[in-house]
Amino acid sequence: MVFLEVLRRFFGNEQLPDFSTMIVISILALIANSICLYLLQKSKSKEEEAHMQASMIFTSNDVIINLGVIVAGILVNWLHSSTPDLIIGSIVFALVIQGAFRILKLSK
Repeated sequence: MVFLEVLRRFFGNEQLPDFSTMIVISILALIANSICLYLLQKSKSKEEEAHMQASMIFTSNDVIINLGVIVAGILVNWLHSSTPDLIIGSIVFALVIQGAFRILKLSK
């Protein structure tokens, strides 16, 4: 459903995203996710327990996604187009699906 929303926005007549909100929120989330990733990496049980490995996958994906949204916000402002947001939204969707499959493999 998320990917359908990206497609709807891509082909519809949507308003330009608010780049400043995208960037500010993503910077705050990047700081929080970076701290969490640091704490997870310091944990001694991260190699042994599936839930810790899953947390590492989710958090590292979140850091990448935050960086992508910051880039998208900059490009939205620079190009005056919502296309960068939609492209990065599609990449985020693919990254989340890939992470989900990696976590499913851990559960086996």
